[in-house]
Amino acid sequence: MDPGTAAVIGGGFTTAGVAAGSIAAKMMSIAAVANGGGVAAGGLVAGLQAAGAAGLSGAATAAVAGTGAAVGWLTSYFY
Repeated sequence: MDPGTAAVIGGGFTTAGVAAGSIAAKMMSIAAVANGGGVAAGGLVAGLQAAGAAGLSGAATAAVAGTGAAVGWLTSYFY
């Protein structure tokens, strides 16, 4: 497993779905509230989940993980 995939999975985006109580779960909750109850297809949360479920190339996973980390950090100021 490349380091990018490990980072995504470590954040709670796993092959089995979003891990309860994880950063991924908080991001999914925020995205769902912002979108009126559902997570937008093609959005950041959906992209990170796809990376956790299927795995992406090292560069793609690193880019998605970096973006997710930044968004998670920013949302920590609101919740």
